[in-house]
Amino acid sequence: MKILHFSDTHLGYNDLDILDENNVNQREADFYDAFTHVVQQIEEIKPDYIIHTGDLFHRSSPSNRAITFALEQFSRINSFGIPFVIIAGNHSTPRTNLSSPILKIFESYENIYLSYSQEYKKIEFDNIVFHTLPHMNDDTRALEQIEKCESNIDKTKKNIMMLHCSVGAWYLMQEFGEWVYPTDKEYIFQSMDYVALGHWHGFGSVGKHENVYYSGSTERTSLNDKRNSKGFILANIDESLDIEYKEINIRPIILKQIDCENYEEEIKSLDVSDTKDAIVEVKLINLTALQSIDIQNKEIKELFEDAMSVSIKREFKKNTNDVSVDDIEALSLEDYFLEHIKEDDKENDRLKLKVQELFSKYEEANNDTV
Repeated sequence: MKILHFSDTHLGYNDLDILDENNVNQREADFYDAFTHVVQQIEEIKPDYIIHTGDLFHRSSPSNRAITFALEQFSRINSFGIPFVIIAGNHSTPRTNLSSPILKIFESYENIYLSYSQEYKKIEFDNIVFHTLPHMNDDTRALEQIEKCESNIDKTKKNIMMLHCSVGAWYLMQEFGEWVYPTDKEYIFQSMDYVALGHWHGFGSVGKHENVYYSGSTERTSLNDKRNSKGFILANIDESLDIEYKEINIRPIILKQIDCENYEEEIKSLDVSDTKDAIVEVKLINLTALQSIDIQNKEIKELFEDAMSVSIKREFKKNTNDVSVDDIEALSLEDYFLEHIKEDDKENDRLKLKVQELFSKYEEANNDTV
């Protein structure tokens, strides 16, 4: 049995104020292209079931363009005759009861099964049960719904749990008001053949659980997400679970670093051959306050004339007398921590990866990108 799992498609997301040839925001078009690529893969792979674990749209009240695109693609998916189960994420869930859930627009499709009412819903077929738990604004209500899920486990069939929440990262998410799955209820995962998660934008398993996976998003809503590849999961569920990650091709984010201690030499040797149509992030390091005045952003951007966009970060030289308070504030908090842990040689590598992971998740949450 093959289940194709994708998530966090954020249709309607736009950024950078760059238009394509159709006068559509280029980043918005990139998200539509990524979704279309997954649909093409669905048609080729022909899985037994398709699941989407939330945040289909970037906003609970998406634009007409985003809705039109989604309706066209859902009509195409529906024509494949494959059951498609989708749950609501926090971006698709209204904050009040005064707004109608956007996923209701797909109720007329015979092969599409929806779960969006902030409550547990059991979606059952001949040989499999999907236990759906969409995003919930109320933690108390969420606990009640998890208990309903537990009571509906069918040991005669395959059991798939679908969630849009944070699992195992309460220390990051609670202060942002997102739904965090309770740790003391994680034992339920052991009764499931597969637990499909949405909300975090990076692919990966969760903690000690061998059957619990985030598929990740299909595009990047933050430059800080550049470390994650994008794609979907093909879960093969028979006697055992086999997870295959399928990466899709999206617009690259390229990081370039220029050491300003040797600025002229660095500029001469700079390789821009891989930046065509890319989102480029340039990091100027070892800057002095005087250099920062002399080196203009326009001058840097002109080096990458074939890139789609160029952003510039400035990191000032440390331990010099000409560093001002403004210079220090220009350092990112992530870089500050990474500098600090360099003092511990034994733990540096392990801590570096953990700090980068935590700041990636913090950046997503703090910038409304999950």
